[in-house]
Amino acid sequence: MTWLLPQTAFARTMSLIAAVLVLNLALTYLLLVMYVVKPGVHQLSTLVARHVTVAQFIDREGTDGGKILYRQISGVENLTQAEAEREGLLSATHYQFLSELLSEALGEPVELRLGNMDRLYVWVRTESHPDWFRIPLAQLDDGRFSPLILFLILIGLFSVVSAAWFARSLNRPLLSLQEAADRLGHGYHPSALPERGASELVAVTRAFNRMARSMGQMESDRALLLAGISHDLRTPLTRIRLAAEMMDPDDPLVEGIISDIEDMNGILAQFSDFARARERAGFDFVNLNDLVHEVVSSSQYLNPDWIQLRLEELPDAELQPVAIKRVISNLITNAKRYGSEPIEITTGVTRDQEFIWLSVRDHGSGIPEDKLEEMFEPFTRGNVARSEEGSGLGLAIVKRFAEMHRGIIQARNAPGGGLEITITLPRYPNAMELRDLDH
Repeated sequence: MTWLLPQTAFARTMSLIAAVLVLNLALTYLLLVMYVVKPGVHQLSTLVARHVTVAQFIDREGTDGGKILYRQISGVENLTQAEAEREGLLSATHYQFLSELLSEALGEPVELRLGNMDRLYVWVRTESHPDWFRIPLAQLDDGRFSPLILFLILIGLFSVVSAAWFARSLNRPLLSLQEAADRLGHGYHPSALPERGASELVAVTRAFNRMARSMGQMESDRALLLAGISHDLRTPLTRIRLAAEMMDPDDPLVEGIISDIEDMNGILAQFSDFARARERAGFDFVNLNDLVHEVVSSSQYLNPDWIQLRLEELPDAELQPVAIKRVISNLITNAKRYGSEPIEITTGVTRDQEFIWLSVRDHGSGIPEDKLEEMFEPFTRGNVARSEEGSGLGLAIVKRFAEMHRGIIQARNAPGGGLEITITLPRYPNAMELRDLDH
């Protein structure tokens, strides 16, 4: 049942304020009923009972002059049923609880009605007296209640608007913190958040700013380290290859040395790609299908018959061509290394033309479901038992380049066998970045 409760801090704050407001109104209502309305109703019933008692006595014992004088002084009229109906009795409203109160005061069954013609009247008829007594109550003119109702409505609206403003101002720093944390999780290092709000929020924001600075520094140090390793190792590898090529070409060790050097150069290239996967530069409007064709045609160690292309007609998108070609190449290499033929490459575009997508599928045995997310982490292989080849950076680079384009990467074991990796990319990633910064 927890899903029925408000989930956001704003909704919870508004719910709490609304609950307190409703409780306050309920208590106010009870107090008004107990100390204002109820005593007033009892006083009204007592006053009406006295008028009725006096009117009955005058009507029974008084002279004609006394009846006229009493009517002029009190305003109480004695009307037959027909006269009462002509004066508006039928439009008056019967109130059972007031009738019961008046019955207790007079000691006999009473029917009481309230009607409003030119003024407010109380209509009373007792069991012992067949006629109706009409008692004017000008001081209870209902028009006087309109300003009170309007005042209560304005107070309620003011309370709700003030509560909404308070809740929004209280939760706005939390929303900014959530957006910054989301950007940080996608590899974008946000600027320092303003430290404002309640003391607890200031402390949390200050801690987040420290964490973001530390993560940014750590990322820079790691990129520098990987770039330094790549740079420092290429020179000795070049010398080793040169020395190997000067050896006897018939020596069986030469081919193995050169092959190992090429593998190491490939690993160093992956280090470089991983280190520069945050550089948001070199974007251009290109067609994803053209990049797929370029990568497939340049795959030297892959049989072209192994690849099946299902490319839908696509609009141009704002992409970094070198990075996207590396993504396609790494996905094909991963499918070749860990899967089996054929390798299916599919592209498409969403209905709103805002996103394009690329899917690469092999027909191998797939990987365990609990490894699908872990396989995109650096230095992690989807299934170590299948192969020890590679550096474990191929799919991590794919994920980083996808995030650099503000894209989404998903992996699943396809029906019928094999691993399918799909990347969805916005056509205008830099425009999305500008919108987020403005927000």
